[in-house]
Amino acid sequence: MKNILLSILLLIPISIQAGEPMSEKKTTTFYDYNATSIIGENISMSKYQNKVVLIVNVASECGFTSQYKGLQELYNKHQENGLVILAFPSNQFGKQESGTHEEIQKFCSNNYHITFPMFEKIDVNGDNAHPLYLFLKSKATGLMWTEGIKWNFTKFLINKKGEVLTRYGSSTKPKDIEKDILKLLEEK
Repeated sequence: MKNILLSILLLIPISIQAGEPMSEKKTTTFYDYNATSIIGENISMSKYQNKVVLIVNVASECGFTSQYKGLQELYNKHQENGLVILAFPSNQFGKQESGTHEEIQKFCSNNYHITFPMFEKIDVNGDNAHPLYLFLKSKATGLMWTEGIKWNFTKFLINKKGEVLTRYGSSTKPKDIEKDILKLLEEK
């Protein structure tokens, strides 16, 4: 029995070393992703290096849609200090974002005077989930360590180094995130 245990213990390091060497693994960061803006431009997330980024999946016909107001207030207040808010419309929750890109943009402009960057409508969950959202969910899990987005207006906070730090649920109001944003804006 002792010999069997000893053999197993000796094989563990070998099996660990047999995996892919550390030097060959490429670390993926937020800056490695691209997304299409709501007006059809391909945008590299590397554009936002050295910024504090808040990413939000949004919808125009949701009970949380009024959060657009708070998001715009945060953006107005902290944009000059390095805050960027990126909005990704999604129609996956209750079909609450059924409009075209033009309709979404018009709604946001007319009702909330949105000036932060908006992107094309995407899936945030499932087989067709946008690669950026797959990355975000893997870095900051939700309730009970689940990865799936539960509803519209889930938020991800990213520091100036491109590290996904925190995930906030739909009911977290933008003003309740401000203290976390301020801490990150103060970092060098």
